[in-house]
Amino acid sequence: MQPYLPVVAAVLAYLLGSLSFAVIVSRFMGLGDPRSYGSGNPGATNVLRSGNKLAAILTLALDALKGYLPVLAVVLWGAPHGLGEGTAAAVGVAAFLGHLYPVFFGFKGGKGVATAAGVLFGLNPLLGLATLLTWAIVAFFTRYSSLAAIASAVFAPFYQLLIWDAGPIAMAAVVMGLLLVWRHSANISKLIAGTESRLGQRVETPSAVAHPHKNQKH
Repeated sequence: MQPYLPVVAAVLAYLLGSLSFAVIVSRFMGLGDPRSYGSGNPGATNVLRSGNKLAAILTLALDALKGYLPVLAVVLWGAPHGLGEGTAAAVGVAAFLGHLYPVFFGFKGGKGVATAAGVLFGLNPLLGLATLLTWAIVAFFTRYSSLAAIASAVFAPFYQLLIWDAGPIAMAAVVMGLLLVWRHSANISKLIAGTESRLGQRVETPSAVAHPHKNQKH
C-alpha cells in the first residue's frame, strides 16, 4: 500500500462532504438560503421548513450520498491497494467533517445527520438500517427531528459494539455520535425549554417576507 493513499482518500472525501447541498439545492430551486431562516442549519430538516418537500428530499438524499459513496468506493475498490476497514472508517469521518466544516462555505456547515447515516450504511448496512429505524421511531412518536437525531447518535455506537465488534467502525460511530450530540446542544436546550420546532413545522423564509402576496390570487 502506498502510504499516501489513505490521506488522499480522506481529503477527497472531505472535499465531497464540503458540498453543502442544502444551500446548493435551495439556490438551484430559487428558494431562500436555509442558513437565513428557521434553525439556520443547512440541512434537510430546515429546508423542509421552507415548505418545499422536493428540495428537502433532494437535500437529504445528496447529503446521505456524500457520506455513503466515499466509503463504498473504499469498500469496493480499496482492498487491492491495501485500503481496509480502517481507511473506510476514516474516509467516512472525513466526509462527515466536511459537512460540519465545509471548506467551500466558510467552514460553517450543518449538523451531519444525513451524512452520518450515509457513512454508517457504507460501513455496515445493518448498522445503518438499525440507526435509521431508531431515528424514524423517535421522530414518529415525538415529531422532533433533533431528538430523533440525538437518540440515533447515542444508540449507533452501542449497536455496533453489542452486535458486531469494537473495531474502526465502532470508533467512527463514537466520533460522529459525540459530534452530532455536541452540534445539537442548542436543540437540547430548546427541547428542555419546550421551544424546539417540530418536524415539518413551517417558518417564514426571507423570500416569503419580502413577497408576502406572491402566492395570492388577484
